Amino acid sequence: MTLTRAVIDELDAERERIWLHCPAEVARIGKGIIPRRTGSHGQYLSTLMFAESEARTLSDEVLWGILEVSGSEPLDLRTVQLLVRQIVGYKAAFFDFVGLPEAGALVARYVQAATGTGSMDDFLALTRAAISYVNKLHMWIDAVFPWGVTNGFKRVEVGIAGTGEPA
Repeated sequence: MTLTRAVIDELDAERERIWLHCPAEVARIGKGIIPRRTGSHGQYLSTLMFAESEARTLSDEVLWGILEVSGSEPLDLRTVQLLVRQIVGYKAAFFDFVGLPEAGALVARYVQAATGTGSMDDFLALTRAAISYVNKLHMWIDAVFPWGVTNGFKRVEVGIAGTGEPA
């Protein structure tokens, strides 16, 4: 079995494992248990905000963008591999930083396999498996996020400057 196939299988298996059950590391960060003690002044809300934004941008922007562009334009495999190594590799390390070491390790496996694929077809199959896993991970992070706390930060409704229009 190739590394690409093995990592696709790992990503698919982990997505299925967490489909109906929140990953333990996500549940822990939702309770403020942060292994690296990330978060300023003893709080963990900013850590959750970073975890949510990293998962969202990885799935909704980076991986989705690669897949979207690949459907309309020919991509250069080596260039995309270098971008994945740089951008997604950073996100894998950041997942560990915000208390998601298992997710970070799996995303790092994606980076390892993606940078070693020999064809665009293999790369895209691997990326489809990665986005499916990361989307589900993101959904769980959203589920443990304390959205109610945002009610303390209501927008102030004022007119839009210089337009005479209401907000």
